[in-house]
Amino acid sequence: MTNQVLEAINQRAEELRALGSSNEALGRLDDQAAKVLRESNVIRMLQPKTHGGLEFHPRDFAETVMKIASLDGSTGWVAGVVGVHPWEMAFADPRVQQEVWGENQDTWIASPYAPMGVARPVDGGYVFNGRWQFSSGTDHCDWIFLGGFLGDDEGKMAQPPVSMHLILPRSDYQIVDDSWDVVGLRGTGSKDIIVKDAFVPEYRILQYTKVVDGSAAKEAGLTNPIYHLPFSAAFPLGITASVIGIAEGALAHHMAYQRGRVQVTGTRIKDDPYVLYAISEAAAEIAAARSALLDNASRMYDIVASGREVTFDERAVGRRTQVAAAWRAVRAVDEIVARSGGNAMRMDNPIQRFWRDAHMGLAHAIHVPGSVFHVSALTQLDIEPPNGPMRSMI
Repeated sequence: MTNQVLEAINQRAEELRALGSSNEALGRLDDQAAKVLRESNVIRMLQPKTHGGLEFHPRDFAETVMKIASLDGSTGWVAGVVGVHPWEMAFADPRVQQEVWGENQDTWIASPYAPMGVARPVDGGYVFNGRWQFSSGTDHCDWIFLGGFLGDDEGKMAQPPVSMHLILPRSDYQIVDDSWDVVGLRGTGSKDIIVKDAFVPEYRILQYTKVVDGSAAKEAGLTNPIYHLPFSAAFPLGITASVIGIAEGALAHHMAYQRGRVQVTGTRIKDDPYVLYAISEAAAEIAAARSALLDNASRMYDIVASGREVTFDERAVGRRTQVAAAWRAVRAVDEIVARSGGNAMRMDNPIQRFWRDAHMGLAHAIHVPGSVFHVSALTQLDIEPPNGPMRSMI
């Protein structure tokens, strides 16, 4: 199947590349960058066909995000994060799907999923309060997924904890405009969100456990295998794909910069075997990271397409592969930036922006290796990991 979305991005590559500095200066995506993403149908790639979506293979989605991120890190990040949200919206009640996409199938949905709010039960739904960080691309979104815990009658977190995803329209939450001042991915506009006493109807709720264990997709009657991917495979995919794409962009700018560069010693880079070795090694590492992530997505898809559920052990190894791919790519970026010379750090040189964006992307919670590597090692040793936080990201 031809990836017409990737073809559309390739046709507008120079336009997206040129908007990188504007995105950073604005602290959010330039309206034109968002327009290109809309017109290219990137955010519809995992959206259900019942609402104008394309239902593409996850590999196609990841490859498209990588390409965008190689042109501009912030644009690729927003494409990867916001592009996954229609995947989960496919599980939601048809009433909220109609509210979101009924009048405009290009409506974007923001997040974050971190359970930073409390939902107090009332007749017909919940009263919701909380504050969240890191809502990427939120200025261009009209709805949002927010993570929260079930509350008791007093608005305190109920015990045992029950996690849920709540869906709110733009009128029910506040974007904190001055809350995104960071070193990298500045153009993502990943601002704070505040919700105060918003009423959320029962039908705008997704139980987190059902999203994670796959029962939400089954209850929704979805048949396309993409909707039966584990949440731990689908949710990180766009994020890690953008980091790898950023690394590819850094490498491309490094190559262009080094081609005619003469070092202070008078040696041309093309005559320096040490730098040439580092370039080749970094290129190989970034290519390996790309292959690992794409192969991982394809394997997960093939498992669910065969009618079998992905086991916990397989999910753990898949997360290990995904996390390791991000770290591998960013380490390679460090190697080439260290050999780019001081002028690469000038603000008018794109290399420094890609370098900053790569490290900011690596700092996302989905790339923290500790518990993921711990759990995957235990599963490889046929030892059952303990219940608790270590299992939550698998």
